[in-house]
Amino acid sequence: MKGAVSICCFVSLLLLQATADEEEEAFTSVLRDTSHIEETLRLATEEKSGDYAAALQRLRKIYHTSIKPMEQAYKYNELRQHEISAYPGRSLGDTATDGEITSKPMVLFLGPWSVGKSSMINYLLGLKDSPYQLYTGAEPTTSEFTVIMHGEKIRSVEGIVMAADSSRSFSPLEKFGQNFLEKLIGIEMPHKLLERVTFVDTPGIIENRKQQERGYPFNDVCQWFIDRADLIFVVFDPTKLDVGLELEMLFRQLKGRESQIRIILNKADNLATQDLMRVYGALFWSLAPLINVTEPPRVYVSSFWPYDYAPDTSRDLFKREEISLLEDLNQVIENRMENKIAFIRQHGIRVRIHGLLVDRYVQTFKEKMSFFSDPELVFKEIVDDPDKFYIFKSILAKTNVSKFDLPNRDAYRDFFGINPIANFKPLSSQCSYMGGCLLDKIEKAITNELPALLSSINSGKQPGLSSCESTGCGEKPKNRYRKN
Repeated sequence: MKGAVSICCFVSLLLLQATADEEEEAFTSVLRDTSHIEETLRLATEEKSGDYAAALQRLRKIYHTSIKPMEQAYKYNELRQHEISAYPGRSLGDTATDGEITSKPMVLFLGPWSVGKSSMINYLLGLKDSPYQLYTGAEPTTSEFTVIMHGEKIRSVEGIVMAADSSRSFSPLEKFGQNFLEKLIGIEMPHKLLERVTFVDTPGIIENRKQQERGYPFNDVCQWFIDRADLIFVVFDPTKLDVGLELEMLFRQLKGRESQIRIILNKADNLATQDLMRVYGALFWSLAPLINVTEPPRVYVSSFWPYDYAPDTSRDLFKREEISLLEDLNQVIENRMENKIAFIRQHGIRVRIHGLLVDRYVQTFKEKMSFFSDPELVFKEIVDDPDKFYIFKSILAKTNVSKFDLPNRDAYRDFFGINPIANFKPLSSQCSYMGGCLLDKIEKAITNELPALLSSINSGKQPGLSSCESTGCGEKPKNRYRKN
């Protein structure tokens, strides 16, 4: 009798478990309405491609005619790693893309392993059950840097192909070696959102793994993408809030990019409301020592995957948080032209400062040289102690130069170690009758042309090439025959 009762109880438990599993499976199979993604990102509206193309063409022309000549003359790209991916000697043509100038805004996904980075991309692009959805799972699944970009058809692109293609902005990634290029993959697909933005999925941070074990400089690669990202999503899981050495290193690399960072507490519907409040506070407590800013960062709390929210959770709150995050993404898309102009202007300022510094080194070297002097000893003295010869102080006396924009003094010791001082001409001799002076052209671009182009975009005017060339994009026409 007791045996029969035990069997009945066991069968009842199995039936209850099967019913619970069926209910859970039925719940997870309910897909969420995603119409708000298209509405918030305005994917149905057609862009004014003509205005954008005209502004982009004008920006490329300013860069090639006013900034790039000084960049090449004084080998700026050999000094800094954050150069524009434009190849030396490449002419401006109708099909030229010039790397970062024409690239779409980049959204970078960072965070620990299995926190939902790949699932979030699948959700935003609607890739569920498609052959090219990013693989997800409870274990560490993403071991590659995956670039999801727009293309006419769905196809994958190997890393070595992406690095070799000069029409893309990923050519500088070759410097990280072939081992990394094998861990780089691109996915092209036709999608309205990818026409306006590019997503980059990264391997999850594993605290017990050293970057040497990956076979390539993981932190350096992350820094390259961080420097070029327009928006950075740092994703966390409620069950993975511990901060280790790898995560601390990541936030040190994010220093100075706080305005681009959006912290996301994903899978929030897995917790009850009270537990979610505790996790939210614990996340701030863990990140407080890593983010040294006056204002606390905004944390978006939601669940980014295609299935419906768990029952008895704050559905309205999660929906509003998701829409708020999408509005931030849309703002980056809407301001992409303004951000490009600001980036090129900042790049031009750095190139100008570099040209002024090299010019000052050349002048000081010529002043200190005599008939009996040893050129190597003289220049070694100047490079080892530039403050003795007022190299950097003399540059600060120039207009539009901030001491915070000056490069590291030690960088010029390495720079002149591979580029002899005799290879450079002073700025005063970098002039021609037809082309003008390099310094005048880059200063005009920084102070007049780029700000005028930005103003014309903000005011809704179309910056035509003919009017820009004749009046300097916003400047009043000058009477060249009138005496000043």
